Amino acid sequence: MADLTLSSDGSMASTALPQLAIAPAQVVRGAGILATAGEAISRLGKRPLIVGGDRTLALVQPQIASIATNFELAISQATYGADCSEASLGDLRQAVSSHQADLVIGIGGGKALDAAKLLAYQCRVPVVTVPTSAATCAAWTALSNVYSEQGAFLYDVALPTCPNLLLLDYDLIQLAPQRTLVAGIGDALAKWYEASVSSGHLDQTLIIAAVQQARVLRDLLLQKSVAALQAPGSQVWREVVDASVLLAGVIGGLGGAQCRTVAAHAVHNGLTHLLQSHGTLHGEKVAYGILVQLRLEEMVQNNWLAATSRQQLLKFYGEIGLPQSLADLGLMDITLAELARSAEVSCRPGSDIHHLPFEIHADQLMAAMVSTIAPISEPKSAASREADRADLAIQPSSE
Repeated sequence: MADLTLSSDGSMASTALPQLAIAPAQVVRGAGILATAGEAISRLGKRPLIVGGDRTLALVQPQIASIATNFELAISQATYGADCSEASLGDLRQAVSSHQADLVIGIGGGKALDAAKLLAYQCRVPVVTVPTSAATCAAWTALSNVYSEQGAFLYDVALPTCPNLLLLDYDLIQLAPQRTLVAGIGDALAKWYEASVSSGHLDQTLIIAAVQQARVLRDLLLQKSVAALQAPGSQVWREVVDASVLLAGVIGGLGGAQCRTVAAHAVHNGLTHLLQSHGTLHGEKVAYGILVQLRLEEMVQNNWLAATSRQQLLKFYGEIGLPQSLADLGLMDITLAELARSAEVSCRPGSDIHHLPFEIHADQLMAAMVSTIAPISEPKSAASREADRADLAIQPSSE
C-alpha cells in the first residue's frame, strides 16, 4: 500500500502515516436521507463540487437542486470519466479550481468515490461520500485505487483520514442492479479470507479486533445474504447492505495497513490488465480471487481447511450468483499468454499476494486460477504435492 502526499508541483510523494484512519467523522443512514442532508453538507462547505458519473448525476439532480436552493449552496458538477485515473484527477483538480470549490461530494460507485476522496485530499478540502450501490466499502475507507486510462489497476493511495461525512441512502442503493450488492458481498467476504492469513497471527489489540470482526462479517453474510437478495428493501437486506458498505470499512479502519489484502485482491488487480475482464465488477473479481487464494493454500500447503472452505464458498456462490471460475468471469477464451500476463501482474514485486505465508510464483498462480472448481481431495504427502505442482504448472504459449 503506497502512503502518498501531494507535493507542491502536483505530483505524489511518499510520506509516513503513523495515525489510524478508522471511520468517517459522521455516518448518516436511512431511506431518503440524501434529500434531508442539506444541513450536514452545508456545515462542511458552501461551494461543493459534485463528482460522479453522468447517469448518477442525473439520478440525484432533484435532491441536489433542492439542497442547493434551501441552503444557498453554489453547486457545480463534474464527471470522473470511466475510471479514477491520473488524467481524470487532473481534470477534476481544474474543476475544483475553476469553481473555487470548498467541498467535494462523491456520488456513485467505488471508482467515483475513490476519485472524490483522492481529489479532496489533493485539494485540501472536506469530502462527502454518497454510495449509489453496495458494491464496495469505498464510501467508508481512507483509500483510493488509481487505474490507467484503459482500466488497469496501477496503485492505491492511503489517505490520512476517512471521509468527513458518509450518507448511506437505502433508497438510492435499492435502485442499483442487484448484481452490485452480490458483488459487494463478494468483496466483503474477502476481509476474512485475506486478513486471517496476513494478520491472524499478530497480537496487537486493534488488529485482533479487526480480524475477529472480519470473521463476524463473513458469518453474517453467509447467513443472511440469500434472504436479503430475495427481499430488496427489507430489514435483512439493509443489514447486508450495512455489512458490505459499513462493517467492511470498519475492519480496514481498525486493522490499518497491517490488516492487509492478500491474494484475492492481487488476483483482481491482475485481471484488470485484461480488457476482457472489464465487463465484470470489482467484487466479482475479488470473489473469484478468494477461491484462487484458497486453491493456492491447498496446492502449496496441502491445507485441508482451505479445501473445505473453498467447497463451502462454491456452494454459497452458486446460491447468490458470484463467479466460480474464469468462464463465469467471461474469460473462458483467453489465451495462455493473456493468463500469464495477468498472473505476472498479480505476482510482481510489492504485490499483496506476497503476504501469503509461502512463496508464490506466476505458474503456480495460473494453475490455481484454472482449477477453482476442482473437487476436493484427501490430504497428500509432501512428495505427492510436489508431483501435483509439477503437473499443474502451466507454461504460457507464444500467442
